[in-house]
Amino acid sequence: MTRTATASGAVPGAVPSAGPSIEARTAPALLVPGAFRRAPVSAPTFRALAQLAVGSWWLLLAGTALWVSVLVSVLLVPVLGIGIPVLAFWLVVARWFASAERGRIAVQTDVVVPAPAPPAAGPGSWRRPWPALVAPLRDSRAWSAVGYAFLGPLLATFGLLLAATLAAGAVAVVVLAATGEAGQRLAVDVPWPLALVAALVLAVVLLWTAAVLAQYASLLTIRLAAALLGPSASEAAQARAVAAEEEARTAEQAAHAARERAVVLTETRSQAVAAADAERRRIERDLHDGAQQRLVALGVELGVARRGADRDPAVATAALEHAHGEVKETLAELRDLVRGIHPAVLSDRGLDAALSALAARSPVPVRVEAEDLTAADPAAQAAAYFVVAEALTNVAKHAEATSVDVRAQVVGSTPDGDGDADAPARLRVVVEDDGRGGAEPAPGSGLAGLRGRVAALDGVFELTSPPGAGTRLTVEVPCAS
Repeated sequence: MTRTATASGAVPGAVPSAGPSIEARTAPALLVPGAFRRAPVSAPTFRALAQLAVGSWWLLLAGTALWVSVLVSVLLVPVLGIGIPVLAFWLVVARWFASAERGRIAVQTDVVVPAPAPPAAGPGSWRRPWPALVAPLRDSRAWSAVGYAFLGPLLATFGLLLAATLAAGAVAVVVLAATGEAGQRLAVDVPWPLALVAALVLAVVLLWTAAVLAQYASLLTIRLAAALLGPSASEAAQARAVAAEEEARTAEQAAHAARERAVVLTETRSQAVAAADAERRRIERDLHDGAQQRLVALGVELGVARRGADRDPAVATAALEHAHGEVKETLAELRDLVRGIHPAVLSDRGLDAALSALAARSPVPVRVEAEDLTAADPAAQAAAYFVVAEALTNVAKHAEATSVDVRAQVVGSTPDGDGDADAPARLRVVVEDDGRGGAEPAPGSGLAGLRGRVAALDGVFELTSPPGAGTRLTVEVPCAS
């Protein structure tokens, strides 16, 4: 891919731009030792020679015609003012000439000279045409273009002739030395091998000098064009002020976004801490009120069975049977408790199987649609699982629904290239029922805890539950934290 430089560094106060500098693009032999060694056979040298060759002829024809016409028009001004409209016309032509020259430089050197601001229109009308007629006379950039039309041909032609002369001299030195005429022309008696070696060294020096000179002449031509055909110093200063204001506005917006982000992170961290604390209290309560009480009752039953084993075997057997039931119920409660912390099926078989297991245990018919969810990381899958679990629990307790739809999919950019390439991959879960609606994530409720869990993952939690129209819960969490 071709990279285009902008001739902004050539003019003091010009608008800076990204990309290689004008020197690095046009005359690298002046900056880089490696480019200097390759100067005679490098692309910048050939571009410089082509630019000087075409520029010299074009500027000699068009440029000379322009500045001569302007000069004649100026000389005609004292003659009853005849030269004023003619001069205005040629200054307008100077603007066209400048645009054509900027285009030629861009095509031949890949260096873009920025265009100046358009000339200000005069306040004249058809009744008062004089102000509009003399408006081009106040166009400073048109006069600068006329100056370029005078100086440009001289610079391009001199640079081309000097580079061509040095290159031709290199060839001539080698030819004279090879034919043995060098010693005769110099009237010195030099051995032919020594003369040939000296001629080759001199030819190399002349050839490298011609290549570097061609690059430097092309660079000077572009700098002259940037100074006289580009924006003026005031326009460049204004452009810099606008760019600085835009950068300041962008920085202020970024700072504002960072402050808002900090507030959101503080809130989500507080919500995550509160959700974790509520989960810890729930686990303590379930252990104390459930498994712990059953284990105490189990100990009592086993004590009764041990004491009555000798005196009344029937009582001991009944106590053991009751203890066995307590063990099974305790194991079931512990499994439910562990499932509430992190279900084993989620780690072993993935989110799709875990959602199917939740649907199988729900007293309300549940239809699950899950696409390929392997792009989601464990944290995102765990959050989605608990969202669905809490939603199905609320449906069974409060919604009075007859059916529930659960949909899970990965949206946005995915590792295989599917989705929107500009959006990060997200795990989206939608739980929708046909119940009575009216659900609200009240503080301390299960939905409020889920909102905190989702917010801690930088996700989106949306609840739509109009009374009498069912409930729709949508959650999106990033697939990678």
